[in-house]
Amino acid sequence: MFRYLTAGESHGPQLTAIIEGLPAGARLSADSINHDLARRQQGYGRGDRMKIETDTVNILSGVRWGETLGSPVTLVVGNRDWENWREKMSPLATHRMDGIAVTRPRPGHADLTGALKYGHEDVRNILERSSARETAVRVAVGAVAKALLREFDIMVGGFVTEVGGVEAQRPDLPLEELWSLASQSELFCCDRDAEVEMKRLIDFSKADGDTLGGVVEVQVSGVPPGLGSYVQWDRKLDARLAMALMSVQAIKGVEVGIGFDAARRPGSQVHDELFRDEERLSQGAATAYYRQTNRAGGIEGGMSNGEVIVLRAAMKPIPTLYKPLRSVDMQTHEPYEAAVERSDTCAVPAALVVAEAVVAIEIADAFLEKFGGDSIREIRRNYEGYRAQVSNA
Repeated sequence: MFRYLTAGESHGPQLTAIIEGLPAGARLSADSINHDLARRQQGYGRGDRMKIETDTVNILSGVRWGETLGSPVTLVVGNRDWENWREKMSPLATHRMDGIAVTRPRPGHADLTGALKYGHEDVRNILERSSARETAVRVAVGAVAKALLREFDIMVGGFVTEVGGVEAQRPDLPLEELWSLASQSELFCCDRDAEVEMKRLIDFSKADGDTLGGVVEVQVSGVPPGLGSYVQWDRKLDARLAMALMSVQAIKGVEVGIGFDAARRPGSQVHDELFRDEERLSQGAATAYYRQTNRAGGIEGGMSNGEVIVLRAAMKPIPTLYKPLRSVDMQTHEPYEAAVERSDTCAVPAALVVAEAVVAIEIADAFLEKFGGDSIREIRRNYEGYRAQVSNA
């Protein structure tokens, strides 16, 4: 079982994650994690904090000489801006400064509801943890999950498909080429014409003090049939992936395969017909069965079916606007314009990297659930035995 916890505040000293359940013998380096941390900070439309932070990870436990030990792995991502917040975010009672309390909750954030739930009078106690800054360390955890999955030729990638209503067209290229094409784009987009229009819209929104959302698509290739289960609701793979994606700040909708479009089509244009070709086995496929279409997005009955897993997540516009929305001061109960924190105009490219991370974590968890063992060698033996079993079906 791949499980983890994160801790830390947006302007605290660091973000921390502890991962349990990683088998021994998985190859892991800080460089591979830092690659995704850097991707998260990229993207047209990001704000000033990206100029302050250059995220890197420190691996404090569970790895020796580039390989996991089987013990818990501790990851730390430092906050450089902590130097300016030492007293304002200090754990010491002697540093208390009631005069800096944030009392104007921002619409669309966790501010007001969090303050009511936990009994706080200073909204900073809420926004520091609810901030999307937390996703930095989740991206680090996701990079660890990706490293585990690569041991078994399972790859996770994606691209941005929409920003502010501007939809990108998907070129007819192999998945790896699409990922490569997206990596060369400031918006992680595969459609250059759409990217130009997206940038124009972002510039306009920034000048207007407004923000934009969009849609990201994540794909997972190389997944064998049988991850997840139909026997209980909480073991269904699509349910677990949907929950993971919905846990990302600002995500408001998730689709699997053709998603909501399935409700608009007749059944003959929704379900993927089944075929069989023995030649596929000699080409490395897990089974001789295949589908010519993938409208199900690689998941049927709560289980991976051997096709590429395709997921989309819709991100709302960031609610912190430089043209503030109306709010109410929690202390005076007077109407005010909401407080303004440092923010992005568009963080959809960053959302893609975070979405990849949480998807990789859930796929890794489901993979270990199915083939788990204490070492990569043991898991590989279990995995190869299963592949031999399903190849004969």
